[in-house]
Amino acid sequence: MNLSKEVFENIVEESIENLDEKFKKHINNVAIFVEDFPSLEQMRKTKTRSKWNLLGLFEGYAQAKRLNFGPVLPDKITIFRRPILRACRNQLECKKQITSTLKHEIAHHFGSGEEGARKAGRKT
Repeated sequence: MNLSKEVFENIVEESIENLDEKFKKHINNVAIFVEDFPSLEQMRKTKTRSKWNLLGLFEGYAQAKRLNFGPVLPDKITIFRRPILRACRNQLECKKQITSTLKHEIAHHFGSGEEGARKAGRKT
């Protein structure tokens, strides 16, 4: 499966726009990026051995644990293009995986642990 970065980013934007309003209205101070692969630092932080194993990553402070000390840098969600493309056979599967990964990482942004994030990623 191969999609250009531009097409992939458009699918990510479409997935964000199509999120349920109850999620969108609570997303706060988070930037969403698309990268081909995780950086070495991201792999080290997540103890990931292969760059192909990480589909997305939330980096920052969960909203539930955040203290209001004034302006702070945004949290970051990164969606990893090449591992997602490798896991999918067609564009429809790719859209579903992007949406699932996005929901998973947003659940972390809201403060969910891994089990809750997996559950959120499975919801359609």
